[in-house]
This record gives sequence, structure tokens and C-alpha cells, in this order.
Amino acid sequence: MKKTLLSLSVITLLSANSYSALAESPQFYGRLEMAVTNSDNGSTTQNGKSGTVLENNFSRLGVHGSETLAKDIEVLYRVELQVNSATNEGNDDVFKARNTYLGLKTNLGTVLVGRNDTVMKTSKGKGEAFALTNAAYNRMIAGQDRKADGITYYSPKIADLITFNATYLMDDNYAEYDDNGERTDYDEQQYALSIIAGDKKLKNQPYYLAAAYNTIGGVDAYRGVAQFKIGKFKLGGLFQNTESQEYSYKEGNSYFVSAVYNLNGVNLKAEIGKDEAGFGKYFKNSATSSSEYKRATDVDINSFVIGADYRISKSTMVFAHYAKYEGEYRVENAGPVIDLDEDNIFTLGVRYDF
Repeated sequence: MKKTLLSLSVITLLSANSYSALAESPQFYGRLEMAVTNSDNGSTTQNGKSGTVLENNFSRLGVHGSETLAKDIEVLYRVELQVNSATNEGNDDVFKARNTYLGLKTNLGTVLVGRNDTVMKTSKGKGEAFALTNAAYNRMIAGQDRKADGITYYSPKIADLITFNATYLMDDNYAEYDDNGERTDYDEQQYALSIIAGDKKLKNQPYYLAAAYNTIGGVDAYRGVAQFKIGKFKLGGLFQNTESQEYSYKEGNSYFVSAVYNLNGVNLKAEIGKDEAGFGKYFKNSATSSSEYKRATDVDINSFVIGADYRISKSTMVFAHYAKYEGEYRVENAGPVIDLDEDNIFTLGVRYDF
């Protein structure tokens, strides 16, 4: 209760001082997003529950802004909290940490210190047709991480086209030790790199291309992303190879292809995915045991999602989708093929931004 009151106090104070001398342009913002979902077994829902549930798709409160220190030098800041008070999720904490950092922007680029999405995660751009829902990429793949105790660097645009980006996590903050004081974590260096060309919003250029490497979260992963705008169509694709740092035999490729068509303001969307690695939430929640999840090989998972969204106003959007997941795997390349429980998910929701 004390943590909740403290968090509320921080948000209130930051927003109340919007016109104070603390900063030049603090902006208070938020999002409420609720969805009613029916799922066969809950393997992809936000709270892991089957049947008909109410999902909170990362409702949030935050404040961000910047202040000019000198010519071409700015201080950047953001404090953002996920708000879970409308539903029963996880350990029922009302607030959870989201991107929170302090940074500096110069002609040499931008450096942010604190909690932030890794550059592996952001390399997906806007090609993820069902982001922030129970059909998001992380239901199938690893690398979609937000991490604290990190330093993020974004280069300035080169030739108004290309940027180089990096995430580095402070190693000692993530160290694990046994009873004898020996370090037991299997990869001390945790970082991600990306190179991006084009425009993720597909406005300045009708294309977006990205390549990324990740060694965060117990996996080594390579990723390639492409998205193009052709008339009213947006076509996207993602390829990723992922390998466990603990079990070298657990590795594989993952693929996504998506299409979005704007029909008089209604975005009609479809996405298919295939995963041969087995690091996503659907597999983790569906595997027979956590041990088999870690040691799985010969993974073959398929997903299909179709849906639509429509923005009623600048601040309000309604959406709906149907998703299907199915797959199979072995354990350490041995034994019989194990079928995963098929999951069918129907979702209807609304998003309000302020």
C-alpha cells in the first residue's frame, strides 16, 4: 500500500509541476486499454487465464520532456508506470515499471540511462501488426525485452537515412552467485546492437529496414526486419535466429509475415508466424514442464492472426482479432513428438490515449 501511495505521489507531483522551473516542457500522458478475450487455454492471454477474461493491455501513466542546457545539448527524461488496477494480473501490483530514464541529446547522438526497451526490441519498428496484445511477437520469439540498469545509445541520422543503436546492461547488476560466491550466470556481457534504414512510420520513406543482434535475457539472437508501404497496403516481415546461452542445442529460426490494408479508415490486418526455436510465451506456457521448455528441440509452432482496428477519434480506437496457435516439439532431439495444446483466442477491445 505504501508503494502504491508513493507511486501515485510521484506521478501527481510531476504532473502538477508541469509549468514549474524544474523543466521546460514536461508532458503528462497516459493510456487505458481494455479487452474482453475468450481463450481455450490462456497460453497467450495477459494474465495466463483461459475462458472469458478482461485483459489490461499495458495501460500506463507517465511524464516526459526535455530541457535545453546549451546550444545542441538537451537533457531528456521519462518516468512511465504500467497501471494494473482494473484487472487481476500477476501478483496484483497496481504499478509496474516501464521505460524510466534520464538522458542527454547532442549532435553526436542520444544517450539514455535507466530502464528502456532494448534496441533489439525496437528494431521491429511498426511492422508488428498486433503489438501490445495477446498476439504480440513475444508469444512466439525472444528478444522483446525492456531492461533496467542499462545504457542506450541512438546515433544521429546519417544521410538522413541510417542510424546505429546500442543497448548495454551493467553486468554486475545482473550477476548471480552460488553459495560459495562463484558467479553462475552463463553470459556476463549483456548488450544489443541494431542498424536501421528508412522510416518506421513509413512517412518520410515508404520503407523500413533493420538488422539487430542481441545477447540479453539468456539468448543470442540475430534479426532482420523489412516493411514497405504500397498505396493503402503495408507489408512487413521479420526473420530471427535464436540460440539458448545455456543449452546450445536449443536454437532455431522464426518468421513473421504481415499485411495491413486501410479501408476507409479501418485497418484490416493479417499475420502468420512460424517458430522453430521455442522461446516465446505460447510455448513456455504450453510445454509440459519448465525443464522441457528449456531443453526443447525440433520445435514447430505456427500462428495465424486476423483482425481490424478503427480510430473513432484522435484519442479513441476500437479493435478486434482472432488468433490461433498450435505446435509440437521434442526434448533434446530424442523421444516422441509432443503436441502442444492448440489455443484459439477471440479479442474485442478499446484504447483511449490522453
